[in-house]
Amino acid sequence: MHRRRRTALVLTAAIAAAAPLLTACGNDAHPGAAAVVGGGRITVAQLENRVDEVREAQRAAVADDAQYQQVVSSTSSLTRDTLHNMVLDRVLHRAARDEGVTVTRKEIQQMRAGLEQQTGGAKGLETAWLQKYGIAPERLDDNLRLQLEAQKLAAKLGTDTSQPAFWKALSAASRELHVDLNPRYGTWDVQKSSRVDARTPWVREVTTADGQPGTA
Repeated sequence: MHRRRRTALVLTAAIAAAAPLLTACGNDAHPGAAAVVGGGRITVAQLENRVDEVREAQRAAVADDAQYQQVVSSTSSLTRDTLHNMVLDRVLHRAARDEGVTVTRKEIQQMRAGLEQQTGGAKGLETAWLQKYGIAPERLDDNLRLQLEAQKLAAKLGTDTSQPAFWKALSAASRELHVDLNPRYGTWDVQKSSRVDARTPWVREVTTADGQPGTA
């Protein structure tokens, strides 16, 4: 279980919550697109739909509005984190394909069954993935496929997901796919296969009353 949790954390954990929120619209180089990966667009609408799925699941999981607002506050980077995951999913899939790695539906079902046993059933697993990794219940199987691809890719390379050899393969896939983010969501670091926040002229960082960065 610990290895699975580490893999999930590597591939889906939130980018630092202290990063500045980006509130302006993108430029004309990305009309309607949050990112372009391998010539395919991840549209802003698709990104927003994914975020809405998580927010709806979070709202259903808490008892009242005050608790929900606390959850929203603690996951303020959800949009950027979700885009990171959507891009990384495609990058990892390319890296796995390049190495001849595939994942079957049966393997996903087996992994899910094992995790459900450890988390108290289907509902327990959905809650755990929602709280820890920001994965909506309807996207759980997709995320498990991602975890399996990562594990099998690492095994094929004779390494694990924490080692440079694994991330070198993802870096190569990022270059192949020419990942290009809309500047409102930052930039894509090819070497790290990770989204990073970019300094932009339309964002001014301020410090809130609790000492955390914000925007104005």
